[in-house]
Amino acid sequence: MSDKINRRSKIKAHIRTKITGTAERPRLTVFRSNAQIYAQIIDDVKGVTLASASSLGSKDKVTKSEQAAAVGKLIAKNALSAGINEVVFDRNGYLYHGRVKQLADAAREGGLKF
Repeated sequence: MSDKINRRSKIKAHIRTKITGTAERPRLTVFRSNAQIYAQIIDDVKGVTLASASSLGSKDKVTKSEQAAAVGKLIAKNALSAGINEVVFDRNGYLYHGRVKQLADAAREGGLKF
């Protein structure tokens, strides 16, 4: 189990050396737990979170992929209301597959560009 965590930490560190969010193009980062999924839009220059969304408030019985798609649409809506159109996608060491891909595709459908 610790090998998986160490592997993800190394990948995450490698990705973060290449990706930074600015005020013009902030970073959309994803955190995936066993039960929930979270997304934040972060300006790394100022160190502030500009918009966020998660699947915590969801009471519906839906699959995790459907939860991720709903969070993607919600983060896009929150970002557009905050005046953010373009972001840099940070998959946070996770494979671009499954729930992470569902969230990204839904955010694109919601109007975010990355």
